[in-house]
Amino acid sequence: MKLGFFVTNQYLPGESMPGKIAESVEQVRAARDAGFDLICTGQHYLAAPYQMSASFPLLARLAAESGDMEVAATVVLAPLHNPVELAESVATMDAICDGRFIFGVGLGYRDEEYTAFGIARGERVARLRESLEVMKLLWTQEEVEFEGRYYRVPRVSPATRPVQQPHPPIWVAANNDAAIRRAARWGLPWLVNPHATVAMVAHQWAGYQAALEGAGQPTPDALPMMRELYVAPDRETALVESEPYLAPKYAAYAAWGQDKALPGEESFSVPYQELARDRFLLGSPADVAGEIRRYEQELGVNYLIFRMNWPGMSQEQTLRQIELMGQEVIPQVKG
Repeated sequence: MKLGFFVTNQYLPGESMPGKIAESVEQVRAARDAGFDLICTGQHYLAAPYQMSASFPLLARLAAESGDMEVAATVVLAPLHNPVELAESVATMDAICDGRFIFGVGLGYRDEEYTAFGIARGERVARLRESLEVMKLLWTQEEVEFEGRYYRVPRVSPATRPVQQPHPPIWVAANNDAAIRRAARWGLPWLVNPHATVAMVAHQWAGYQAALEGAGQPTPDALPMMRELYVAPDRETALVESEPYLAPKYAAYAAWGQDKALPGEESFSVPYQELARDRFLLGSPADVAGEIRRYEQELGVNYLIFRMNWPGMSQEQTLRQIELMGQEVIPQVKG
C-alpha cells in the first residue's frame, strides 16, 4: 500500500497565493518526513469561488521538496490541451522528478472550462482518446506523423522523451460507469474519485474488472483511490473540525454539477453527517488505519491518496494531521 498526500491548490479569494504556495512547500516536507509515498495536485480553470494555482508549475516547485516520493498530476484535463504541449510538459516533469512522475488524465465536467478553451464538450472523449494516442507516439517513436480528427503532427523525429520508458504511468479519473469501462478497455488504471461512497466504489470496481476481462486487458499494477480525510484524537472532533471546510467545498461541487457526474441520484446537497457517511474518512488514528485496511482488503486498492486540507483551513491543522499520520497511522498500515 502506498499513501499519497494531495496538495490543495485552491485558495480563498483574497488569500496570498505566494503565502499559500509557501505553506504547500512546508506541507510536502512534512509529508515526506512522515512517510508518505506520493504527492499530487489537480487542475481546474475559472474555479470560482476559489483562486487556483496551475498544476504543472506548482508540482515542479514541490518536486524539489519531495525526496523519494512519487509526484502525480491528478488530474490534467487533457481534452483542453494540445497533446504536443502536454507530451513535452509531462516529459519535463518526469525529468524534474527523476522518473517518478505519474500522469493522471480526466475529462472534466464544467461547461465554463470548455467554453473558455473553445472546445465543444461533446468532443471531449474523442479528444482524450486521440490526445493519448499522439502523446504515446511522441514519447516512444523515432519518427511521428499524425493526421487525426482534432490534432495534426507533421513528420518529425521527437527528441523530448520522458525518463520512464516507454512513458510515465497514465491514470484515468472517472466518475460514471461508462467512463470507468472506457478506462478498462484502454487497459489503464482507474483513479477512483474521492466523492463516491465505498459501496458505490465497490459496485463500480466490479464493473471495471468485468470490462478489463471483456477487453482482454490485465489488471493494472496500480489501483489508486482518493479519499477526503481528517484525522483527530477522536471521530467527533474530526467531524466537527472538518465540517467548516468540507461542507463549503462540497457545496461548490454541487454548484459545479460534480454530483450529477456520479451514477444514480447522488446529491451533495444534504446534511454534512449524511454527506460524510461512508464517503469521507473522518476519525481517530485507529479509525483511519482500520479504514485503510478495509479499502485494501475489500477493494484491492494499493494507492490511497488523501485530501487533508481544504480552502480556509489553517496550516496548523494540516501539519497536525500530517504529524498524526506519520506517528500513529502510517506505522500501523505499513509496518
